[in-house]
Amino acid sequence: MTVDSLAFLDAHDQAELVRKREVTPRELVDAAIARIERLNPTLNAVVTPMFDEARAAVDSLPDGPLMGVPTLLKDLGAAYSGVRQASGSGALRDFVPNYDSAIITRLKAAGLVAVGKSATPEFGILPTTEPLAFGPTRNPWDLSRSSGGSSGGAAAAVAAGIVPVAHASDGGGSIRIPAANCGLVGLKPSRGRVSMAPTADTVGLSVWHAITRSVRDSALLLDIVSGYVPGDPYVAPPPALPFRNEVGAPTGRLRIALSTTPPNGGAVHPDCVAAVTDAARLCESLGHEVVEDAPPVDTEQLTPAFLTVWASMVAAGVDGLPVLTGMTPDPDSFEPLTRALAEQGRLVNASQYLQSLTVLQMIARRVLAWHERYDLLLTPVLAEPPALLGSFDSTPENPLHGIVRAGSYSSFTPLANVTGQPAISLPLHWNEGNLPIGVQFVARYGDEATLIRLAAQLEQARPWAGRIPPVHA
Repeated sequence: MTVDSLAFLDAHDQAELVRKREVTPRELVDAAIARIERLNPTLNAVVTPMFDEARAAVDSLPDGPLMGVPTLLKDLGAAYSGVRQASGSGALRDFVPNYDSAIITRLKAAGLVAVGKSATPEFGILPTTEPLAFGPTRNPWDLSRSSGGSSGGAAAAVAAGIVPVAHASDGGGSIRIPAANCGLVGLKPSRGRVSMAPTADTVGLSVWHAITRSVRDSALLLDIVSGYVPGDPYVAPPPALPFRNEVGAPTGRLRIALSTTPPNGGAVHPDCVAAVTDAARLCESLGHEVVEDAPPVDTEQLTPAFLTVWASMVAAGVDGLPVLTGMTPDPDSFEPLTRALAEQGRLVNASQYLQSLTVLQMIARRVLAWHERYDLLLTPVLAEPPALLGSFDSTPENPLHGIVRAGSYSSFTPLANVTGQPAISLPLHWNEGNLPIGVQFVARYGDEATLIRLAAQLEQARPWAGRIPPVHA
């Protein structure tokens, strides 16, 4: 097997080669390392190589379902003992945790081998991956474009064939946005499905999972990483079957709501409308019912409440670094946007914070009640095609420009974080410029099974595995 012949096999197929002894775990890992060395100078998807750790790990791998398959870990959230975790920030360039997060323990037990940490914006704040400390990650479909954020390094690496799957996280769209920008599968699980132990997002906006090329990889990985850890603040209802068993299972006739209007009522690019309209026609051709409707959302309530909570989280994250990391960074070592958001967060008092949480919970209850009429909601992932690099840069006059830009660019994704619902980005459309345009399906809370069944059906009806970007392994 050559490096290139392995590059676009999904994790299932790579693991099957190991089981058949047609390739060894070391050969899979060495091939992935070679692809990083060749492509990373162009894409900048990997910020911390883990080559020595990976080569040491292959000598004693557990006999898990993905034994020997190389992967990347997002440089944010999931800690790997002894490996730097900078969170996209120059302030934490030297921080090395001394413990494994629960998700890392589960990935290791499945036989996956981490070959590096993937790039993220500072503290995962923006829907693009352009941290000042590590430089921009480029989209393999067009090097002038963003790979998305905050899991942008993960998506660029999977799209280019460096690894078949990569760990990712989503607090406002950070799995779905990069998947949409790079032509991949991005499943955001239900709140509480995947433990964030030993830390936790007590607000409940963020979840962890992965970016993949195939639906079956996403389903299997969700089986691998799911499960309660004592102390978790949220627990999703257990699935009726393992998620991997839902791939290929009958969908039944689904009732799907269709909306191309974002909650904020902003403009949507014709390419994104076309992608959703096309996906709706495909669903109808498969026997599903599609009805134009949108969840009831009062943007005048949602936007200020979400931003109040988000700014408070940034302030708490920055101010809590001495406790979490043992480090007290110089305030000037943070990016202007981070400093500005943290300053806003510090102005929020406890009453305002709790009131904002209550508003978000009220909105979530209204949306979840509306969703009982539908199996799924179909929307664009983004209001525009992949953005040009530099579009989210702060200016001296307006350090918060990136957040304002994100509000229009990624207006469809945060609602599922507020409600805790599972949602998936699927690569069903490319525009005339050969840029991927993702579509989003949102399911009822706890119902990843319906998402996986439909995603697998759509993948079979319109396969995307053969779509390879210009920059690839």
